[in-house]
Amino acid sequence: MKKISFLLLFLFFLNMNAQDLEKEKIKQTVLDFFEAFHAQDSIKMKRLVTLDVILQTIGKNREGETRIKTENFKELITSIVSIPDSILFKEKLLSFEIKVDGAMANVWVPYEFWFQNKFHHCGVNSFQLYKEEEQWKIIYLIDTRRIKGCRE
Repeated sequence: MKKISFLLLFLFFLNMNAQDLEKEKIKQTVLDFFEAFHAQDSIKMKRLVTLDVILQTIGKNREGETRIKTENFKELITSIVSIPDSILFKEKLLSFEIKVDGAMANVWVPYEFWFQNKFHHCGVNSFQLYKEEEQWKIIYLIDTRRIKGCRE
């Protein structure tokens, strides 16, 4: 009976370590994406997403109405790489909440966006990823953006 209990406990911890390792790989994919984003490295950014990645933002329009805006990834890349070196921008990732089910993962990442070393806005990034041939790829990214209620 002791051997069975030990074996079950061992298998439980082995499974926990495998899940933790997978979560670290997922987190690293998101970190790599932002590293490439800040470096304006379009090649690396493209390697971390699927060809048909979906990008959306939830925010308020000029009339104060909440809307969803869909962005084209190619346009995002063009926009990012065209930013002059004199313009400073940084998306500070505040924490990571990662959920995994087989080859699917969700990463919830609150952030602050800084422009020219001044706070600009905050929100949450929600990433959907899937595992393709042992590599996690971003298939969907939606974020919120707000100015109020950020630094509480």
